[in-house]
Amino acid sequence: MGLKIIVLAKQVPDTRNVGKDAMKADGTINRAALPAIFNPEDLNALEQALRLKDVYPGTTVSILTMGPGRASEIIREGLFRGADCGYLLTDRAFAGADTLATSYALSVAVKKIGDFDLIIGGRQAIDGDTAQVGPQVAEKLGIPQVTYVEEILKVENGKVLVKRHIDGGVETVEAPMPLLLTVNGSAAPCRPRNAKLLQKYKYATSKSERTEETKHLELLETRPYLDITEWGVADVDGDVKQCGLSGSPTKVKSIQNIVFMAKECKQLTGSDNDVEDLIKELLSNHTIG
Repeated sequence: MGLKIIVLAKQVPDTRNVGKDAMKADGTINRAALPAIFNPEDLNALEQALRLKDVYPGTTVSILTMGPGRASEIIREGLFRGADCGYLLTDRAFAGADTLATSYALSVAVKKIGDFDLIIGGRQAIDGDTAQVGPQVAEKLGIPQVTYVEEILKVENGKVLVKRHIDGGVETVEAPMPLLLTVNGSAAPCRPRNAKLLQKYKYATSKSERTEETKHLELLETRPYLDITEWGVADVDGDVKQCGLSGSPTKVKSIQNIVFMAKECKQLTGSDNDVEDLIKELLSNHTIG
């Protein structure tokens, strides 16, 4: 039984290196000022998809991402690890999208792709930390969803059995397909690149990446799998008014990089009296208790 799986992935700025130039005047992220990486929890999601591919022969895994032309990098990363193909949503009209506009764009792209059994994405992206896009995509597609997934246990009789994290423990949930899952960073890490797949897909490019100077263009004629599918708003029959800034009611006013610094310190001897006095002080100022 082969499954058709779409993995939602995002190329994100490395928020560990946020500086004063991280935000533009219009409140959007200045992605050019930050290193771009594969969103960590989307890698966890990709691993869950690849594990299903290992277990169920005939399963296909497609990567779907939205971003500028350079976002093709994470599609290649997915191909190097075992994905079968990728779709890049790139258009000036998509720029500046909040979660509402992003989920709209992804949902119309999923409809363009067509038949699917599972959509799997990371719980949240590190550049926003909202955990909203996955659930919003499910809502727009009218399909069930399970969030905070730790592991996909099995797929049988049109249903998926998953283990998900809840406060105080885990629970096992069964849900029918088609289904959307969001995966936690505590799930299994993604496997490394496969050397054979790296050689096979290292020249894979999207249309916006290619120029006349691009090497190995002639390979596209004999190896069509090297052509990463690229779509704009018109290609997915999207409504421009629901995309990008025009479709985004969320407005970010400012971003600050906060550095915590100790203004004073105390030295303790480790004696029972010092420890007891410290605990009393922490209780009195409500730091603990």
